[in-house]
Amino acid sequence: MARSGSTDVLVVGAGPVGLMLAAELRRAGVSCRIVDRLPARLPYAKAVGVQPRTLELFDRMGLVRDVLDAAVPMRGQLTYENGVALGRIDLVLPPEVPYGFAALPQYETERVLEEHLGRYGTGIERSTELLAFAQDPAGVTSRVRTASGAEEEVRSRFLVGCDGAHSLVRKALGLTFEGGAFPEEYMLADVEVGWGLEPGYGVRSMHRAEDGTVDDLLVCIPLPGKGRYRMSMLVPPELSAARESGPSAGDGVAHGLEGGTAPALSDIQKVLDRLSPEPVTASALRWSSVFRISHRLVDRYGEGRVFVAGDAAHIHPPTGAQGMNTGVQDACNLAWKLALALGDAAHPRLLPSYDAERRPVGEEVVGRTVRHAAEGIQADRSDPETLMLRQAQLLVDYRESPLVTPLAPDDRAPLRPGDRAPDCGGLTGDIAAYPVRLFDLLRGREHVLLVYGDHPAGDSAADLAAAARELSGGRMVTYRVLPADGTSPYRTGEPHHRDSRGEFARQYGPEEGAAFAVRPDGYLTACLQPTVGALKEALGRVFAP
Repeated sequence: MARSGSTDVLVVGAGPVGLMLAAELRRAGVSCRIVDRLPARLPYAKAVGVQPRTLELFDRMGLVRDVLDAAVPMRGQLTYENGVALGRIDLVLPPEVPYGFAALPQYETERVLEEHLGRYGTGIERSTELLAFAQDPAGVTSRVRTASGAEEEVRSRFLVGCDGAHSLVRKALGLTFEGGAFPEEYMLADVEVGWGLEPGYGVRSMHRAEDGTVDDLLVCIPLPGKGRYRMSMLVPPELSAARESGPSAGDGVAHGLEGGTAPALSDIQKVLDRLSPEPVTASALRWSSVFRISHRLVDRYGEGRVFVAGDAAHIHPPTGAQGMNTGVQDACNLAWKLALALGDAAHPRLLPSYDAERRPVGEEVVGRTVRHAAEGIQADRSDPETLMLRQAQLLVDYRESPLVTPLAPDDRAPLRPGDRAPDCGGLTGDIAAYPVRLFDLLRGREHVLLVYGDHPAGDSAADLAAAARELSGGRMVTYRVLPADGTSPYRTGEPHHRDSRGEFARQYGPEEGAAFAVRPDGYLTACLQPTVGALKEALGRVFAP
């Protein structure tokens, strides 16, 4: 067996989650290899929804324009029951949220991420399969089979399984994957239709029997291309034999695309004839398959130097397009922590915080999507604004994380440590003649300290900036944000912008001199009074002493 050189991280699986992890690792200067057992990207529009929060992360990476150029807007959903229009759900978010909902086939998301990763000189090692691994206190030794059929030994300091619902990494670690499966099977198809329904809206059309149960269902999600939709519907009895030959054989996990007989265009047309809101003919079938759904969650997101992310850690119904987006955010959460650990700059609690922060998110998403699959998103009791923000994954927070400095229970600040750092516009500098967004300042940065106000209530801004650099090992940059009517800043040399429209003050609700530490994944490490002591306490939860 051949032995290869070592790498910092071996990423197993080159779907959106593995590609996101590899790209973020390379952006942080970490070496990695990414392997995938498939010879090429699959041409299937499996995960198609890209949530606003994921677009914010793509913005931070500098690739959101490529995603927006390839995607189409997802504006809402039209609902029908027994041929009668029940109404519509409009996907409307507050005006300060920079991105809306988008639809993009998974293979296009993978293409954009793969091209971005390639800019760092890293490519996917195709037709390369992980066979086994063993870890020790210093690293992980993996055995892989390459495209030539030869076996190779790979030494890495960490291993991450982004290898899907049937993850070898998860099984080899001995992680449990508790949950259940839905008895129904669904057909998926990528087709074109020429109906006159409003573009940008998904369609949910169902037939409800006399006993109240839904016995027929059609769900259509718009895709790029004229009249193009990814449609899902219940499988007719004559195609259900696919359940016998699906990928769940051997591991008990029934989830994902099945093998066996693929539905024909005539099978799709029969469902449209029954459930389409208006008479329509389907054409240009690009692909079809049978799909099965489970809902499962691992008992922990890693062990030692080995971790799991995405479908390897959590699977659930596709309702609300939560799956891929949750996995991408797993990857973003883990990547910056691995980078600090590899640079010997991580506090001992940093890597364990991946499980502490992301497993509760996975648990919530699994529970919510199971409820929505059974009852419909319309049955959600949340008020409409909260429902939209949750679907957009903008309400995910890490307030209970061991990494954050908690505020006093009686503190009424609009933002708390562990919250998402919101965007705001209208920031003006002394040189550029145009205003910028806060996200423009954060793009491409790792750790950022934002200090608000003319006259800091604690130590000087220069002292804070120096302390931030020292405590983070040079990884944190500092920006001053001045009130719209504030005086000129002290000539201390730190970058500064004026809150000319007052949006920062409205979003962050800062008192004069408040400071906010922002992590690489766009969450607040701390909201603090700007003293070197408070900053040292906050950053001491993340960085090594």
